[in-house]
Amino acid sequence: MKNATQSKSTRDAILDATDILLAKFGYKKMSIQDLADEVGIGKGSIYLHFSSKEEIALSQIDRMIGRLKDELEVIAAGKSLPGDRLAKMLRLRVIYRCESVHHYSQGINDLLAQLRPKLLERRKKHFNEEAVLLSRVITEGQSAGEFAAGDPLVLARTLVTATNSLLPYSLSAYELGDLKTIESEIKTVAKLLIRGLRK
Repeated sequence: MKNATQSKSTRDAILDATDILLAKFGYKKMSIQDLADEVGIGKGSIYLHFSSKEEIALSQIDRMIGRLKDELEVIAAGKSLPGDRLAKMLRLRVIYRCESVHHYSQGINDLLAQLRPKLLERRKKHFNEEAVLLSRVITEGQSAGEFAAGDPLVLARTLVTATNSLLPYSLSAYELGDLKTIESEIKTVAKLLIRGLRK
């Protein structure tokens, strides 16, 4: 049990270091040795947890989105009105990502340009998983008579697409602007989108 815990904490430490070094150097300049030095372990120990630098970077993105989905699940399971939960989920999916990369000197697309095909594939999967969560709340809202009829998953995918324009993929922290402005924008967008779902 102790080895499993140590293994998990070492893996998390590597991913934490990845976040720091991506912000500092970007993917191309970040090396396995840099990661090992940042964590304070031997270079070979990195390979006990990950097969390549590519896997490490993509795993860092997966971990970030996994944490976001956990928070979205909590909101989806809440007791407030479906429209209120949906608006909160839409805001969170934007703000969480912005806060997670606000310390990066470049946009995610630039930092991970060498991984673009795999990054886009992962992104599509993440967006679909988020849409499934949103669709559950839309289904509840339709059952409660709050939302008009329509395919919940199609509607959820539309909400994801509509809010994706505010995600920080191609913008640096400087270009993103301050988080208060972003939060204000996503609140307005979410309000308009939810209004469009209502009967």
